[in-house]
Amino acid sequence: MARLRIGSRGSQLARWQAHHISALLRERGHEVELEIIKTTGDKITDVALAKVGTKGMFTKEIEEALADGSIDLAVHSLKDLPTELSPGFEIAAVTTRENPRDVFCSCKYDNIDDLPHGARVGTSSLRRQAQLKAVRPDLDIHPLRGNVDTRLHKLEAGEYDAIILAAAGLYRLGKTELVRQVISADAMCPAAGQGALGIEIRAGDAVTRQHLAFLDDAAARATTTCERALLNKLGGGCQVPIGAFAEVRNGRLHLEAIVADPDGSKVLRESRDGTDPVQLGESVGQTLLQRGGDAILEAVYGLGIGVPQQP
Repeated sequence: MARLRIGSRGSQLARWQAHHISALLRERGHEVELEIIKTTGDKITDVALAKVGTKGMFTKEIEEALADGSIDLAVHSLKDLPTELSPGFEIAAVTTRENPRDVFCSCKYDNIDDLPHGARVGTSSLRRQAQLKAVRPDLDIHPLRGNVDTRLHKLEAGEYDAIILAAAGLYRLGKTELVRQVISADAMCPAAGQGALGIEIRAGDAVTRQHLAFLDDAAARATTTCERALLNKLGGGCQVPIGAFAEVRNGRLHLEAIVADPDGSKVLRESRDGTDPVQLGESVGQTLLQRGGDAILEAVYGLGIGVPQQP
């Protein structure tokens, strides 16, 4: 069978994801090597991601290794991949999706409603911040960077009363002790692609694509394609206050999406059913823009908080 070289970021979660894919490939008889690559996003650890705003900050260096043939495939958290891939690359597989929702973690409180007035909550996501502020404008939201362990240690050390993280990473790493509440998508719309892994290869590499075909999950591919189509329509990267959550219901796609002002003063919501993932995502995105989402996003970019993904 083939010898496959996998490129991955070096965080604990990224390594787990790469090892997970490696194990599945080895079960198929492939010889697998893992190459750890440090990305721009990994090097910038003291600034909120939304203020960095670099397109592909967690993927650029990995794509360069793909392009020069140092690796054969890359394992990404799909939400880190820009909605428009650089020329020369394609997503060969979207794996079975872990829970895409966000979770509330705390040492002292059971849920968001239990937090006292002025409680200090950690997140560097404008999407999470905006939705928290919409329901609890009294909360004191502070930036939170670092890998999963670092964030949990800061919580345990008392730096925060609570933190908001993606469920998928905690479940994959088995670090669920401080999870107090899985937040419904209605209360906190997740990031596009959250919980899914995207396997990226060089465009036209039919041999590698064939080796990876068994990893592609039809439901995960459809739902994340829909979410990413919405994000692309809005011209937003992963650090702007946009949420998208698609699921298959009775053979059809259902999409819930939000565009929010970072201070939570305005949260636009839209939902719709459809069968074509791209068409559904784009139509919901267009509706959100027409309802005022364009003004919200222009204001966010004007403040230098996020950088639009498209020109």
